[in-house]
This record gives sequence, C-alpha cells and structure tokens, in this order.
Amino acid sequence: MLPWTVRRTRLPLLSLRCVGCGSESFTTGEGRFRVNANGKLLDVWLLVRCVSCDRTGKLTVHERMPVRCLEADRLRGYRDNDPGLVAATLLDPLFAHRNRITLDWAGAWRLDGPPVPLDGVWPVRVEVGFADPVPVRADRLIARGLGLSRREVALRVKCEMPLRRSLNSGFSFTVLPAK
Repeated sequence: MLPWTVRRTRLPLLSLRCVGCGSESFTTGEGRFRVNANGKLLDVWLLVRCVSCDRTGKLTVHERMPVRCLEADRLRGYRDNDPGLVAATLLDPLFAHRNRITLDWAGAWRLDGPPVPLDGVWPVRVEVGFADPVPVRADRLIARGLGLSRREVALRVKCEMPLRRSLNSGFSFTVLPAK
C-alpha cells in the first residue's frame, strides 16, 4: 500500500466581489485581525485584500460579543495576529457562510507521496490522507498523482466512493492494469 498526503501550500483565495475594481479574488495577505472594543462588547474582523487593486476589506469574525464570552487565549491570538488562528478562522465553514464567501483552492495544495509504478505488479493500492481539509475532486487528485487523464482514471481505478465527488478526508483506491 502506497501512502499519499494532500497538504495545503498556502491559504486559499477568497471569492468575493471587490467594490473598487469588480475583481472576485481576495487574499488574507499576512493574516491580520482587527479588534474593536466598545464598552464591554468586542467586534473582531479578518482583514482581506483585493488581489487586483489592493483595496482592503474586512470580514466579520465576531460581532458585538461580550468580552467575558471570549477565551483569553483566543483574544490574545486575535490581538497578536496568530497565523494558526487566521487559518482556522478562514477554514471554518460557519465563517464562510456568515460572510458569503467561497474559497478558491486552485494552486493552494500539493500531493506528497511516492509515485505509483505503473509498470509494476498489479493491482496497486493507494491510501490518501489529508493533512489539511482541502476540498479536491478524487478523480483530479488521482489523475495528478498517477500522471493519467481523468478518462484513464475512470477506466483503471476502483474506489468505494464516486470519483467525481469533492473530498477533504482520507480514502483509498486500487489501480488496475491497463487493458
């Protein structure tokens, strides 16, 4: 059995329309939060930047939250712009839903693992693990890893789940010999 691992290489871009130029790609850049206190209530935003025109925007993380409801470590992470907290916030599905954004993972992940010997002993079993929850279609991932077309993947790969689904958790498949 060969192990493959999908890893995030950078944070994904955000699909969000820019009011300045109309572009739909934003980045978190260096990953900064803005924390604003109003009495005993806090507002926390994640700052984002348009890829095309550099216009800055902000996405709501917490709105009018009582200070006592926020853990001290988390508040410190927001103030210190903790990169792990930036990634966790951006990858949180509730955060994406609340701010009406989608994540663009193109070019933001890589596949690590040994190559599958396509001229070796058949069948070959491959176990795929995800170091980060990167949504990627199984057929595209397998095609990239094997260096085959998606049509060839459909003919030569046996998997318990549909190959045309986006996955972000581990699975395994078997590569069969060419016919």
